[in-house]
Amino acid sequence: MMCRARAVAEPLTPAVRIGRGAHPETGSKEAQMGAKCKIGLVMLSCVAIGALASEALHAQARPPAYLIGQIDVSDPRGYADEYLPRARQIIKAHGGRLVAAAGAAATGSQVVAIDGAAPKRVVIYMYPSLEALQAWRNDPEYVEVRRVGEKFAKYHTFAVEGAAGSSP
Repeated sequence: MMCRARAVAEPLTPAVRIGRGAHPETGSKEAQMGAKCKIGLVMLSCVAIGALASEALHAQARPPAYLIGQIDVSDPRGYADEYLPRARQIIKAHGGRLVAAAGAAATGSQVVAIDGAAPKRVVIYMYPSLEALQAWRNDPEYVEVRRVGEKFAKYHTFAVEGAAGSSP
């Protein structure tokens, strides 16, 4: 009998309170639910950070893309005044960067023929990815500017992706 009376008189230990659904520090179920929510938010945050890091690594693995253009300019003044300034702004907005330009109305460098006849003018632009290059070419603003450029020049352009392991 003595043992039974002592068990009733002793306060409940934290281990006993946890077993009955109460939080060990506050003794409330609400606090226990708050702790579970915090753990859930931490787990969700970790998953989100992992997904973003994975996407960033994947984006870094994409090779740059190069646009090569052979351009026959028939009206250098119109080309330089009405087409080039607007085209360059749009190219830059899509991450394009001029790598090389040579020939008439370019930097003064000459196109050197290796096999066959050299084109009159050549430009090479680098973009962060083929997707970025295609986004530039399909941009409605560029499509409009290109129509202006076609009044002053004939274009032959194509794109290639950089070799594996190359970086922009």
